[in-house]
Amino acid sequence: MKLRRTTEKRSAFVHPNALGIGARTLTFPDGATCAFFAVTGYPREVGAGWLEPLLTYPGRLDVCLHIEPIPQAVAAMRLRRQLARLESSSQADTQQGRLQDFDTEAAADDATELAASLARGHGRLFKVGLYLTVHAASQEDLTAEVERVRTLAASLLLDAQPTTFRALQGWASCLPFATDAIGLTRSFDTTALAAAFPFTSPDLPVPTSTSAVLYGLSASSSGVVLWDRFAQDNHNSVTLAQSGAGKSFFTKLETLRLLYQGVEVAVVDPEDEYARLAHAVGGTYLRLGATGVRWNPLDLPASHGPRDDVLARRALFLQTLIATMLGQASLGPHIRATLDTAVLTTYAEAGITRDPATWSRPAPLLGDLVTTLTGHPQGEDIAVQLAPYVTGSYRELFDGPTTTHPSGHLIVFSLRDLPEEMKAVGTLLALDAIWRRVANPRDRRKRLVVVDEAWLLMREDAGARFLFRMAKAARKHWAGLAVVTQDAADLLGSELGQAIVANAAGQILLRQAPQAIGAIGATFGLSEGERQFLLTAERGEALLVAGPASRIAFQVIASPIEAELITTDPAELAELARRESRDGPTPTPFTSTFVQDEDEEDGDPL
Repeated sequence: MKLRRTTEKRSAFVHPNALGIGARTLTFPDGATCAFFAVTGYPREVGAGWLEPLLTYPGRLDVCLHIEPIPQAVAAMRLRRQLARLESSSQADTQQGRLQDFDTEAAADDATELAASLARGHGRLFKVGLYLTVHAASQEDLTAEVERVRTLAASLLLDAQPTTFRALQGWASCLPFATDAIGLTRSFDTTALAAAFPFTSPDLPVPTSTSAVLYGLSASSSGVVLWDRFAQDNHNSVTLAQSGAGKSFFTKLETLRLLYQGVEVAVVDPEDEYARLAHAVGGTYLRLGATGVRWNPLDLPASHGPRDDVLARRALFLQTLIATMLGQASLGPHIRATLDTAVLTTYAEAGITRDPATWSRPAPLLGDLVTTLTGHPQGEDIAVQLAPYVTGSYRELFDGPTTTHPSGHLIVFSLRDLPEEMKAVGTLLALDAIWRRVANPRDRRKRLVVVDEAWLLMREDAGARFLFRMAKAARKHWAGLAVVTQDAADLLGSELGQAIVANAAGQILLRQAPQAIGAIGATFGLSEGERQFLLTAERGEALLVAGPASRIAFQVIASPIEAELITTDPAELAELARRESRDGPTPTPFTSTFVQDEDEEDGDPL
């Protein structure tokens, strides 16, 4: 039987989902291809964020970092061996009359410093593998992308070598499986490894403490924007934006992320926007102006320093408060003298004198002060003007002892239930209560005071001066003041407002109205490009100004759970309400304790 040789070309069978494996590349069924590289050479010294250029590469580039700690005993043994080899090499060169090898000398110095750091417990050693995956739509595009990536790596003094005949292992090493199939590692110490993490921005100072807050992603790159207000010269900030630009969303996001770090936050909330957040994290929520809620401005602080004259300070604050109640920029000297005498007399009638032993007695009420003024020859006019707050339409807030004392890690003063004429008075009362907590010498901790819609207080001269004093003195008490407003004219149109801006280490500017961009641009020294950015910014896009040399545009980023807690969008709130009515309240990872109108002393609501 003859066998007939066939001349027909046999066609190979290729599965539609087959993966083409080459020497240096992988080809996917849709025609896309990728190449893989392992970094085998590194510079001697690196700075913070030294991987940022690779992480912000404009093309599709995967950067994979495999980290494995080396036990201390093993690290010490390896360093001893390395030092012995280097010293032996140097001695051999000297004995044979060779020229000095500067690379060997530098390596010996580095090994000595690293060994000393490990011995003192200042750091550890890690095995680190750095791998790159370059993606492209076709083989021609891949060649160009590979050339650009290798050039970028070379500019960083990184030697990126292709994983020849190990393309599949290179692909597996760059997948999120925590598997290093290549195994080309280099020993890193703690400092060099920490500098590789993408938690810095090249446009901002490197955070130096644990209280840095993630604001979002840089608008000019894919890098993150971190800002640590407590690492600056002062801890204050000013946030300016027109209505609907996202200033409240941003402020609540920073508040929530500071709470993660144990920072105590107090908020003056004129529009009841922090209720969901306070409910979720177990904060203290006080609704000034609501039925049954009382606030006594004559209360003395429960704790004070050994040399504090609490009574005198309370008398001075009451003069500021009454000036705001009367709608006057300031009180004349005769009225101040009359008020001071009436306040001290009112306290004396309640058994409270300059003796600290009497300061724990129940404080008199605002009505008692008005009664004292009525009997004073020069106090009749003041008593008549204060009558609405004692016997008239505004009496409910002051008609009795304080019902809820502020305490806890988040304190929110809601002013929505107050009439418009009382908003400035309510803001001043809230700031006074917060400041007494901040200035307590027996309880030092990081704190942030948020004054939302600060224009309500800036309209009153006495309130503006109080806010200015807080901005000046907050740093001394380890606290920061965050002033948030949509009316730039009220803040920038007065000397006190400009002084508050000048005492803020950070300024966050969101979308601005054309009518206000001129004043804002002149105040903050904005370039023409920055002005155009603020005029055309989308919701959540902002410009962080931290001095003339540190400014960066960014997009505010929140997780889905954070967005549910802090959103103020009516459509989103309506959808959340429908969902909760159908499925019940959405569980959150936070403790939920809601304090509203209960009689509470200074105990922690948690």
